[in-house]
Amino acid sequence: MSKAYVLPDVLAPDLGIVFCGTAASRISAERGYNYANPGNQFWPTLKLLGLIPPQFDPINFRTLPQYGLGLTDLCKASIGNDDELSEESYDTAALLRKIKKYQPHILAFTSKNGASHFLQHKPDYGLQAGTIGSTKVFVLPSTSGRARRFFDITVWQALGALHLNKFS
Repeated sequence: MSKAYVLPDVLAPDLGIVFCGTAASRISAERGYNYANPGNQFWPTLKLLGLIPPQFDPINFRTLPQYGLGLTDLCKASIGNDDELSEESYDTAALLRKIKKYQPHILAFTSKNGASHFLQHKPDYGLQAGTIGSTKVFVLPSTSGRARRFFDITVWQALGALHLNKFS
């Protein structure tokens, strides 16, 4: 029996970047789209980097593949902040299956905590040494308002440059 997902995945073959959060926040679950908390800088950061157009409305998140982008979470059936999730919430095997199936150019974790669970070690920000098939792995500082002190736009800019290099 399959689990009910809090938010749907936005996945397609050969995307440039699939962003992977840890879990949907309570506000995102209520509003029905990822990174919905007004204090979260995810959508403004994507606009700033030119990955989505300035007029993009996050409610239209299902259209992200037309920009070469996708979304998923490591804990698909749970909601809450990283410190509220149980170990059983993390489904690394399911994420690995999805990435192997869709083979995006880059899997970008938007949470160092989520990346740590998946990679089974505490990574540095940026491009990681290993790959999943042909998929590169990148760890970003969180855009959550609760993690503002760790946010560093230069790491996000490095991801944007890596993504754009795919097309040059």
